[in-house]
Amino acid sequence: MQKIPEKFQNPDGTVNVDALLKSYSELEKKIGSMVSVPNNDADKITREKFNRAIGVPENASDYPTNILFDDESIKQKFHDIGLTTTQVEQIYSVAEEFLSPVLTELFSKKNETDEMLKLENFFGSREKMNDALTAINTFGEKFLPHDAFESLCSSAQGIQGVYKMMQSIEPCVETNISAQENLTDDDLRRMMRDPKYWRDADPEYVRKIENGFKKLYS
Repeated sequence: MQKIPEKFQNPDGTVNVDALLKSYSELEKKIGSMVSVPNNDADKITREKFNRAIGVPENASDYPTNILFDDESIKQKFHDIGLTTTQVEQIYSVAEEFLSPVLTELFSKKNETDEMLKLENFFGSREKMNDALTAINTFGEKFLPHDAFESLCSSAQGIQGVYKMMQSIEPCVETNISAQENLTDDDLRRMMRDPKYWRDADPEYVRKIENGFKKLYS
């Protein structure tokens, strides 16, 4: 015969029924508050009870927000598979660490492609655009502050602005022998802004400018 635990015995060794009933009642409460892991055949109520117990929010909209997952349909997927709020936050953290740099690079490349298409349309063709960009680069390096030039060339609109600036100051300077006799320093510097000097490096044109400076300062 199994011995009755002392906590359920009276001083005379008989069963303490009150103590036994009290313990049984506490055991029922404990079992009633326990949540079992639902199997594949579990009903909806059992599953919802389990989800609330482990931390799955009542509605998908209750998940925390994140810029990479700012879509209610994605949150609903999280809810359908029973992810807890903590698990979703961990997904956000991993995504920010590994996906953000990739997305940033993709957006940057797309933006760069869009800007190049704008320039190609502005100049009329890819070949004309490439020629213009070469000229703009030479012009900017010679006549614009480096930081300002870099800033302007960060967008298609800025590059177009530099091009228009370059076009507006292209001089029409006569360079025949008689005119060269009376060229001043200002005249020579205006001649240097001619594309024949800074873009094309026309040998004859460059020689005339060099000779002009020699004549003025030698």
